[in-house]
Amino acid sequence: MIKYTTPFLSKLEDLIAESDYMLRYEKGNFNSGYCLLRDQKIMIVNKFYTTEGKINALLDILKTISLETTRFSEKSQKLYAELSQMEIKI
Repeated sequence: MIKYTTPFLSKLEDLIAESDYMLRYEKGNFNSGYCLLRDQKIMIVNKFYTTEGKINALLDILKTISLETTRFSEKSQKLYAELSQMEIKI
């Protein structure tokens, strides 16, 4: 299911853009490769990561939070449902 490609990263970015959270790529020395500011609803991912690292960081973030899907497009709802199913299997 997970493809470590730039188009898949774009799909994840679009999914997050449709949510209440804002995604930013910044330089930083994060222990996990990302920082999540829940109160301000900001996700910060290390901009020097490879595509695979960025995807893994975003998937880790999506596992820890729940997004409101009411504003999602049909494609984003389908992707979010698939990612949620993968969480259950892990």
